[in-house]
Amino acid sequence: MRGTTRRSREVRVDKGREEAVLWRNRAMTLFDRVSVPVAVCDVHGLVVLANPAMAAEAATTPGRLRGESVLELFRPQEATQVERIAEALRLRRRSRYQVSVRWRAPGGAERYGELTADPVSDTVAQTPALLVMLRVLGERTEPPEPGPAPVTPVEGRVLALLAGGATTTRAARELGLTVDGVNYHLRRLSTRWGAANRTELVARAYASGVLAPGVWPPEASVRGAG
Repeated sequence: MRGTTRRSREVRVDKGREEAVLWRNRAMTLFDRVSVPVAVCDVHGLVVLANPAMAAEAATTPGRLRGESVLELFRPQEATQVERIAEALRLRRRSRYQVSVRWRAPGGAERYGELTADPVSDTVAQTPALLVMLRVLGERTEPPEPGPAPVTPVEGRVLALLAGGATTTRAARELGLTVDGVNYHLRRLSTRWGAANRTELVARAYASGVLAPGVWPPEASVRGAG
């Protein structure tokens, strides 16, 4: 009787494994055929698995994407977005996170869009993987203009504080704005100038005369901020 019970249990286990393999194969087929660029990354943003649509945006194949950093392939427009996600994952929060990104399309045009990352794991205690989806919002086919457009007085002051090493929180305090208000101005400047990060924003501000050269602490020039 015991032997019969054990065999029955083994049969159920084998059947469960077969069904698990079947459903895994179906999920992988769906993953490969979906037209939305999707990847599974580890908690550090390294690609574990990518579908052909995601690989096409990086001008490569899914196998070659494995081990690549998704944030190097698709460059964040704001470092603070990535910092907030890293902190949230460290605290094991399970929210959905979005990052504005830019990247070079296979044809050479510059595209911009949004990465959405959802932490996923079998248990709450387990270190989550990230299900990452890419949303293409647009494409710039023409080269950017040689110099940035003039900035507003507030934008000039934000750039000056940034050049002096101020954090977003400190800039908000000194300007009488909220942190979201400072990030709003930085997003506008990044979009207007096509800057990938804050370092590039400051460099462009100096190169275009928005920030006065040879002055410390940094300050906006009369010519650049208007």
